[in-house]
Amino acid sequence: MNLKNLDIVSLNAQLRHKTPNQIIQWALKLTDNRIVTTSFGVYSSVLLSTINKHDKAIKVIWCDTLYNQPSTYIHANNLISEYQLNILKYQSLKTKKEIDETIGLPTLEDDNHDKFSEVVKLEPFRRALKENTPDLWFTNIRVRQTELRDKKDILSFSKDGILKVSPFYYWTNADLDIYIQQNNLPKNVGYFDPIKALQNRECGIHLQ
Repeated sequence: MNLKNLDIVSLNAQLRHKTPNQIIQWALKLTDNRIVTTSFGVYSSVLLSTINKHDKAIKVIWCDTLYNQPSTYIHANNLISEYQLNILKYQSLKTKKEIDETIGLPTLEDDNHDKFSEVVKLEPFRRALKENTPDLWFTNIRVRQTELRDKKDILSFSKDGILKVSPFYYWTNADLDIYIQQNNLPKNVGYFDPIKALQNRECGIHLQ
């Protein structure tokens, strides 16, 4: 099936009131060539634990910026171990020391911020897509997160025509908090993305 030919407007209407589990089950039937991306952020355990129920071998793409908080690395290692995730970690081609010495950790107002974003996240992510060439990409983007994400839906296409599936798209933080509590999942409350810096700002990979 050529996923680029899917009528996602019609499909989004059909999936609007389906549960995340139902959306995932539907999407898994489309292709075996799929990935799920994670930054091991605040609610990462929700998507990863749910996907894992249906596909334990799915490729899990993690673009590690090298600038995560220690608590995020602990959170990531715990989830990788708990669910035996098929993790594929991508990092900058430069070492953290090289980045510190040539670019530093810039603020949003710094002229070097775009260069920093490119080196630590965008280039590794493009490399991940080039090496894995997925047809389908599970994401954890949700409405009300950023202006860009408000214009998406459960199904959307990347610039390269990859079908993006966001099973929890219409869930609120409160919904996710209840889910985490009910399922005894960890929440990475100390997560900080130096690329986004602000909660309502894009990290960049969903502009791809």
